Amino acid sequence: MEERLPASSMPTLRQLQFLTALRAEGSFVAAAEAVGVTQPTLSAGIKDLETTLGAVLVERGRLGAVLTVAGEEAADRAARALSEVEDLVRAVQAAGEPFAGTFRLGAIPTIAPFLLPRALPLLKKKFPKLRLQLREDLTGRLIEALRARTLDAAVIALPYVAHGIESAPIAEDEFLLLCPEDHPLAKRNDLQPEHLKTEEVLLLEDGHCLRDHALAACKLPTKRSTDVGATSLHTLVQMVGGGMGVTLLPKIAADAGAAAGAHVAVRKFAEPIVGRSLGVAWREGSQREDEARMLADVLRELF
Repeated sequence: MEERLPASSMPTLRQLQFLTALRAEGSFVAAAEAVGVTQPTLSAGIKDLETTLGAVLVERGRLGAVLTVAGEEAADRAARALSEVEDLVRAVQAAGEPFAGTFRLGAIPTIAPFLLPRALPLLKKKFPKLRLQLREDLTGRLIEALRARTLDAAVIALPYVAHGIESAPIAEDEFLLLCPEDHPLAKRNDLQPEHLKTEEVLLLEDGHCLRDHALAACKLPTKRSTDVGATSLHTLVQMVGGGMGVTLLPKIAADAGAAAGAHVAVRKFAEPIVGRSLGVAWREGSQREDEARMLADVLRELF
């Protein structure tokens, strides 16, 4: 049988909260305010934690608090431990009733503003006790948040292969051509991906998976010497309306009115281009896997 440490040599959850807050805020004063205690209380808690663990966790200086190597390791493990405790509390409180509490949901920027406004009323109707915490971010950071257990699920574009992450598809998302309203391609009824090879194709910045999906869908070179990167689909629409080039617009965005009011034309390709799938992702083995799958089922109803 594995020998257990005595309770007196175990850190408290409050001490772990103090450490994670200190890493996040960078100073004792800000960390104390974040967790709702006085600065001396937080400082004493960190000191007690260092004594319990037998290691210096924080270097204190005029410019703030910097975690040592041991402190970073402790903070990483503390964050995971606190997340496990939160999972335990939510699971017990829900007592088998799905979405009976806070559910932390992420979504990528090329999906969130177009899908969530339609999804939230439906989710609220089906699960009145649900309290959603929403986070919009790039796919890579959402995946890391799932692994760190700071998110329960995320709506992302598929395919996306990541170790320890499972997913369920929601719908296929077609790509449409977006061009200035007076552009020659706006008059064509036989649009093909080849027609874009001589065009200035505007793309999102590196880091947006939609960029890669767009390049792959139209078989465009991964590296383009004339790339102009935008930070959002709304920015891309305005750039196209200003005559800077053409782009590919997901149908989910077009249907939500992303191009409304701009001097642009939205055209289908002769053969529909399915550029990506939409799906819900979650951490493998998560206690909220059933709810993530239920979320995917609900979102499918919107398509």
